[in-house]
Amino acid sequence: METPANVRVASPNDIRQNPENPRLVFREKELLELESSIAANGILVPLTVYESSEGGLVILDGERRWRCAKKLGLHRVPIIVQPEPSRMQNLMMMFAIHNARTDWDPFPTALKLRDLEKLFFETEGKTPTEGQLAQLASLSRGEVRRLKNILNLPEKYLDIITEEQERPRSEQTLTVDHLLEVTRGAKALLKQDLVNEEERGTLEVALIDKFRVGSLTSTVEPRLLSRMARAVEREDVPPTVVRESVERLIEDPKFTVRDAFAATVERAEQEHSLDMAGKRLIESVSTLSQANLSDGVLLTLRELRDLLDAILDS
Repeated sequence: METPANVRVASPNDIRQNPENPRLVFREKELLELESSIAANGILVPLTVYESSEGGLVILDGERRWRCAKKLGLHRVPIIVQPEPSRMQNLMMMFAIHNARTDWDPFPTALKLRDLEKLFFETEGKTPTEGQLAQLASLSRGEVRRLKNILNLPEKYLDIITEEQERPRSEQTLTVDHLLEVTRGAKALLKQDLVNEEERGTLEVALIDKFRVGSLTSTVEPRLLSRMARAVEREDVPPTVVRESVERLIEDPKFTVRDAFAATVERAEQEHSLDMAGKRLIESVSTLSQANLSDGVLLTLRELRDLLDAILDS
């Protein structure tokens, strides 16, 4: 097979990592799988690099292939050389490549997003808007917000994320999303004075431990804490009832957020939803007249009337 005209070869020793690459974690199992493929078939997709003004070649795309080539002792790898980008262009290109990947970890990506934001400020003299930052990073606004929320996590939780990312994916018990959901739920309780600042931290640690041992299995289960806080805000349940369940969440390793929700506000929330639905129905029905209703609608309303009569007369 002929080599395309724009593809060259270079020694892996003449190539170095890109300091702006958001991908900082390279799991051993995944590298071994790629290494086996390269050993059997060679590098089928050339690395994309640029020739640095400081000397040598810098990777734009293909660091895993480069790592495997070095480990296999390959003397030559195929490369495509691009013009040297500015630092801003380099960061933008790294994010554009990231946008096409599904296996890059969010925490190091968030760190590089912060770098991109700082660089924009240095060059433009102003902080980028959320929309501008999303465009620069080839991300959606929602993804930008999520990455910024990651950076707002306490330092001790960022350390947990770093430790988890070193493990094979199959062995990870905690993700960024677990920690984001835990901190949001605890913050909602704090806002309604259902926990104090110290209790908030203790609750977060307890929930993280429950995820680790498998007492909690649904990543989004801590969202129920926010619904408990809203029920207290609406005065659907007394604050003392929720506080008691929060204390049990902290003390009982097997007591789940769903258990706490069921014991406190689930019934009240169902009644609140029924109340709101009933008011919407009254508003809709009050504008109608029987003459304009179809037989099917009349049948439904009669069934609803009979059901309500049975409930109200019981």
